[in-house]
Amino acid sequence: MQRLIVALLAALDAAIAAAVGLAVVLAPFTLLWVLAFGLAADWGSLWPVSGTLWQFGHGVPLEVVLPDAVVSALAIPKDAARFALSVPPLALLLFTLLFAARSGRRAAVAGRWVSGVIGGVAGFTALSVAVAVTCRSDVLRAPLWAAIVIPAAVYAVGALAGALRHAWAEGDDGLIDRLRDVVDAWGDWAAVPGEAVRGAAVATVALTGASAVGIAVMTLLRGGEVVALFEAAHVDALGAAMLTLGHLAYLPTLIVWAASWLAAPGFALGAGTSVSPAGTELGVVPGIPVLGLVPENSSIWMLVSVLVPIACGAVAGWMVRSRLVWENTAGGYGPRAAIAVAMAGLTAGVAAVAAALASGSIGPGRLAQAGPAPGALALAIGIEVLIGAGILLLAPRHRDEIAEERIDRWNTEMAGLTTPVD
Repeated sequence: MQRLIVALLAALDAAIAAAVGLAVVLAPFTLLWVLAFGLAADWGSLWPVSGTLWQFGHGVPLEVVLPDAVVSALAIPKDAARFALSVPPLALLLFTLLFAARSGRRAAVAGRWVSGVIGGVAGFTALSVAVAVTCRSDVLRAPLWAAIVIPAAVYAVGALAGALRHAWAEGDDGLIDRLRDVVDAWGDWAAVPGEAVRGAAVATVALTGASAVGIAVMTLLRGGEVVALFEAAHVDALGAAMLTLGHLAYLPTLIVWAASWLAAPGFALGAGTSVSPAGTELGVVPGIPVLGLVPENSSIWMLVSVLVPIACGAVAGWMVRSRLVWENTAGGYGPRAAIAVAMAGLTAGVAAVAAALASGSIGPGRLAQAGPAPGALALAIGIEVLIGAGILLLAPRHRDEIAEERIDRWNTEMAGLTTPVD
């Protein structure tokens, strides 16, 4: 397929991704606008608020400036009338990443992944510029450069990941194939890059699933506190629906917080606070219903939760080891140790990026510090995944395991030789 056609199709994909994301934000706010203010509402304020929240969902930090009338009516201190908001709902960011990865893969399948990535990123950047220029709000303010660069960077990362993943696996008759030829010449060490990335992906997915299960368990155990906070908010059905949608949008952010709790560093809900298995120290917590899931007390015995990331690393190590044995490569301890270290490093890098996105300011004053610390979480995840993966990758192989693998390989080879004869 011609480069121009691939680039145009990728730009169309980017336009669809941006439009769907904007519609997801705009639709509930339009309904809220109609039900709350009627048809005589100020519709000129709807688009700036929706567009700014779309930017916020992609990680763009906001400055909230409350009008003087609101400050006076609610008796808010003047020093709390202006504050930063930088902990985004990561659901929209994940959607853009996955959509961009799909677009990048399609461009790689067409054999023009470079053109596809450039076209998609250019299209998404153009739409980010349009949203940033037209969505200037007096209440929610975002730096112009961040409103353009950060959403475009999110799309670029997803498109590159999807394209490179397919090009590495299937070839691209270009730069990636030449790079593969260089790596394949390393002998037993040739499997290190690919298996490290594969193992890191498995460990990340496993830890994400375990964190989501942890949130589900806490919902069952502390659902009463969440309901009580909903009731204390004194909102009507529409307000409760909007709160619920907001909680769903923040679910990936909460999963990052849960992963930090499982790994032991924990997270903060304000300056000088800490929520971790070793102990919980909280002051005044905002009356957000989902924060009712935070455990009031902790015990040193809860540190057994660090076994969860270790188990995730062990699962990744087992899957990588099975693949190495089947392909009869990286049989020495050196390459396998390198795979374990690289796997742990990549998983720690993902954890650091996720923690950086899921931490920041959630309000004025002491609420300017919330979420996990990226450095501490990356260090803990890296060590724990390294322990689990190292145990599985470096453990000596039992002779029964070797015999079973030889039998499986022989059966597969025989099945390939017994073809029908006319």
